[in-house]
Amino acid sequence: MRVMLVHPSALMYSEIFLRLEPLGLERVAAAAREAGHQVRVVDLQVLSHRLLDDELRSFAPEALGISLNYLANVPEAIAIARRAKAVSPGCFVFFGGHSVSFIADHVLKQAEGAVDAVVRGEGEPAVGPLLQAARDGGLATVPGVVCAEGRGPAPLMLDSLDRPRPARDLMRKRSRYFIGELDPCASIEFTRGCPWDCSFCSAWTFYGRSYRKTSPEAAADEMASIREPNVFIVDDVAFIKPEHGNGIAAALERRGIRKNYYLETRSDVLLRNQEVFERWARLGLRYMFLGMEAIDAEGLDLYRKRVSPDENFRALEAARRMGIVVAINLIVDPAWDAERFRLVREFALTVPEIVHLTVMTPYPGTEIWHTEARQLTTRDYRLFDIQHAVVPTKLPLEEFYRELVRTQAVLNRKHLGMRTAMKAMGILSRNLLRGQTNFARMLWKFGRVYNVERQLADHRRPVRYELPLPERRAAPGRQDLFIHTRPVTGTGRRPAGSAPGPSPDAGPEER
Repeated sequence: MRVMLVHPSALMYSEIFLRLEPLGLERVAAAAREAGHQVRVVDLQVLSHRLLDDELRSFAPEALGISLNYLANVPEAIAIARRAKAVSPGCFVFFGGHSVSFIADHVLKQAEGAVDAVVRGEGEPAVGPLLQAARDGGLATVPGVVCAEGRGPAPLMLDSLDRPRPARDLMRKRSRYFIGELDPCASIEFTRGCPWDCSFCSAWTFYGRSYRKTSPEAAADEMASIREPNVFIVDDVAFIKPEHGNGIAAALERRGIRKNYYLETRSDVLLRNQEVFERWARLGLRYMFLGMEAIDAEGLDLYRKRVSPDENFRALEAARRMGIVVAINLIVDPAWDAERFRLVREFALTVPEIVHLTVMTPYPGTEIWHTEARQLTTRDYRLFDIQHAVVPTKLPLEEFYRELVRTQAVLNRKHLGMRTAMKAMGILSRNLLRGQTNFARMLWKFGRVYNVERQLADHRRPVRYELPLPERRAAPGRQDLFIHTRPVTGTGRRPAGSAPGPSPDAGPEER
């Protein structure tokens, strides 16, 4: 079959700070190609809707798959599905991805026939059987599939992360992918899943608290195939297992592979495995994202981070000693008042680290979805991008946004203003000489993207598609939140490639 895979447009945050290659879509493309299909990928983060329309006519896909890792892209995805059906009435259209997995039945109904199936769970093991069923029948028997005929068996987990390797050759305008000054930047995956259980996050509920790892040799093989000098390691929490981080480092050292790296991890993991991060710093680890989420114990307890403020600050000191630049994320609680915003600005200006702000947002698949969603002030998918307030704010909404944008502007001037640009002139010059303009553009785009008028106007847009509400008020059992479960064989062992997450009662050494 002729198969087209589409990634929707960039969200608000991605308009400035980063634009990442769609690694999951590349892996699904590879799996579809291995199953014998002709595959084309259109990434609307870097390509235009006009080009998509042209290719819907010229390529005439027999199947069209759209990645929905972000709720805010659902209306755009349904619109694309309708266009595909209009151009090719016989085209089989399917959605898949992290966010849509939690609301598959609802989105299928909202699409009103424009979408033939939604895939819940991991896409790599599902896409081959799905496309075969689209051709031969039996959609409702495919694991993870939701369609008009019914719901298939539970979704399957990929046996090994070593295969398939992402089909990077199908991507166009790879030079447009970047994160901060790492321009251009590729992405790679060493592990999948998260054994923690933060209340605001759906990574652990999607994977059923499982945790899987690539083999060091496969990771090194893939790294050797990446042309870009910069690589973002997309793991939810990097180097939880020190032997794994050391194993990949050793394989890269043997091959003499050096890149500039950016990764995400937790403060407690960094403190526990400092020697691993020091080794990676020697290999080229330059940036690290730490989801501190809050600067006080009360906030950390609210989000069930299972770390203390002291651990967070000791982790920052450790990263500084290693020469790693840290980006901190703080979650803005809609209950903040002007004084709280002032305290956060004061904190952010006293530390050398980059500080980012995201607005607390209840997402389907998270525990707070079942405790906060009944308070939603909007169910417009497009506002669920962690940059808009979707639950009641203590301040009037306009004042809340003024404080938010004011705080973001202070942080922007600290890290991305003219003074920073002058300091980064060497990096800018090298990037521009290579024709890379992403980092240069981000330095001056802030005011155009983040402003109170735009955010308020977003709330006034006509709404066609809305999120569902949870079916019950009480928080469900944890197993009820899982997309994937960890099957147990007759011997009581988990299948190869899976690893148990810590129990809710696990001690620090298990976490």
